[in-house]
Formats: sequence, C-alpha cells, structure tokens
Amino acid sequence: MELEGAEILFGGSPLKNHSIPDCYGAWQPTAVFVPLKHFRGDKKRKLLTTELFGPFQIVTEYGNNQLDQVLDVCEKTPHHLTAAIVSNDPIFTDKVLGETVNGTTYTGWRGRTTGAPQNHWFGPSGDPRGAGIGTDYAIQHTWSHHREIITDVGPTKADWTMPDPS
Repeated sequence: MELEGAEILFGGSPLKNHSIPDCYGAWQPTAVFVPLKHFRGDKKRKLLTTELFGPFQIVTEYGNNQLDQVLDVCEKTPHHLTAAIVSNDPIFTDKVLGETVNGTTYTGWRGRTTGAPQNHWFGPSGDPRGAGIGTDYAIQHTWSHHREIITDVGPTKADWTMPDPS
C-alpha cells in the first residue's frame, strides 16, 4: 500500500553480516514518517497501528487542534502495549495519560523506552519463577497487570553535575 507523503527517516534495510535465521527478519532500527491523514480509514489505520516486536516506529506530526484525532488513533490500536509521551508540558502529558490506556507508558522530557520494563515476566532474568515462561500464567501475568507509568525527567548523564554541598 502506497501512502502519499510517507518516507523512511532511517533504517529500512536488512542487517548485514549476521547469523540470525531469515525467518526472524533481522532489520536495521527503522523509523517511517506517515502523515496523520493516513490514519483515518480503517484499512490504513489497521496497517499503521499493527504492533511489531522489533526496532521499528512510525512518526507523524500534528497541530494543536489535532490532538483528539491522535488520541483516537491511539485508542484504536488493538493491544495497547507500550507508548511514550515525550514532552516537558505537564498539562499536555496529563491530558494524554488521562485519555489513553496503554499498559506501559514512558513519559517525561526524554521518555526513553525499552519496550519492556523489568517487571514484565518474559523469562528467567534472575527470577526463580522463570521456569514458567510460556505458560498460561506467565502470559496472563505479563499482559494483564496494572498500568505502569515510568517518568523520565532528569538530566542526561552528560549534562548532570554533582550539586555543590555548601
């Protein structure tokens, strides 16, 4: 499906010189810009909001009077797994947090995401219950827990200095 105005911002090519089997689709981290107008129709929206497990993101832009349209698109995303709100405006952040239902949401000046915080029970990771990976209980526990909001507003390591104790 061709989308007018869409473009690859970076990535978009298979990895080179690796030993990952082709069936796993080893691709470079990729970002694609898609104009907001393409999220309106059901067929296009379904394509654009399919959640992938990989280093992939869709980027768009919107004006002040289009935030409700963006929130509508977010709420029509099928699984509501992970999201990020990168903003230093607490009123904007509170509005978005109050009108979305993602399980894990990263928010703040940097809103860094990992895709899965430490409390997700994907496997052993030092957890003695790790032998349950893949069981019905592990799946329910991972995907039906409370909402997690992780705030990231502090300075980066590069611009942080120890306060003067005097």
